[in-house]
Amino acid sequence: MLTTTLLFLLSAGAIYVACEYFVNGIEWLGKKLNFGATATGTILAALGTALPESAVTFVAVMGRTPELRDIGVGAALGGPLVLATIAYAVVGVALWCNRHLLARVDRCVQVDHARLARDQSWFLSIFVVKCGLGLVAFAFKPWLGVVFLAAYALYVWRELNSEDIALHDEELEPLKFQPRAAVPSTMMVMMQTCAALLVIAYASHVFVSQIEAIGWALHMPPHLIALVLSPVATELPETMNALIWVRQGKERLALANISGAMMIQATVPSALALFATPWMFDAPLIVAGVMTMIAIIFLWRLFRRGHVDARMLIPVGGLYVLFAAYMGWRFM
Repeated sequence: MLTTTLLFLLSAGAIYVACEYFVNGIEWLGKKLNFGATATGTILAALGTALPESAVTFVAVMGRTPELRDIGVGAALGGPLVLATIAYAVVGVALWCNRHLLARVDRCVQVDHARLARDQSWFLSIFVVKCGLGLVAFAFKPWLGVVFLAAYALYVWRELNSEDIALHDEELEPLKFQPRAAVPSTMMVMMQTCAALLVIAYASHVFVSQIEAIGWALHMPPHLIALVLSPVATELPETMNALIWVRQGKERLALANISGAMMIQATVPSALALFATPWMFDAPLIVAGVMTMIAIIFLWRLFRRGHVDARMLIPVGGLYVLFAAYMGWRFM
């Protein structure tokens, strides 16, 4: 147990440090590709940090035991719940705690509110279909995984063709691999981003393994590990990225990363799970889906107003606490 705890702490620390390098590299990569701030977060950063989670889901749903497949389905459904609740709450807390450091005259979240509201409605539409499929059984259900992959491709196309503020209008920190260069080379940008991503992927794998080991050691049921512990672990990179970007006063990138990661979680892991499992929901999965929908509707209404106080993002984290309490009452 001591080794597990040590690996748990070391892997969490490695993820945070690697995320520092990743966000720095991904900003420069976005500038090199002439991407806007939002597209950099929703596509480049989200794709990078979602790779480890998608790999975890793929390995799990292809597992030989029902417990492993439960973890895969739990990751596919629990990931969006964590992002819609904990990740947004972390952004709210970070903005509130850093308001004096950032010299903000108000506590408003400085983002494209209309675009984020549109993202929430887009995600909600896909998520409702995703949950609906978990309530019915029919022969060609696995083939619908292709539809989810197509939906994500359409989302990427839309992001790339949307107008946005270019990153070169924002001040970028020097590339950590080339700190003395005013404009780093593309090769060094790619090397730093890829190296950080490899560390994040490996450290995330170790972190998830330790979370699961702790759960088994405490005799937690597989459902509790799959829906409460594992999703928090797999979404740690996105949460770390958001924390780092908010600390730098770049909540546009932070929220774009979360929004883009939610779209990936709503489509790619779901497609993998549809291909390999029956994709039928029991009560805990239904509750997780309902909690996620409530969180998304709340966020949609919030961003639709066009004026969001950072403190208003914090209460959404309470939905995850409620879900964890429900899971503890049901299985412990």
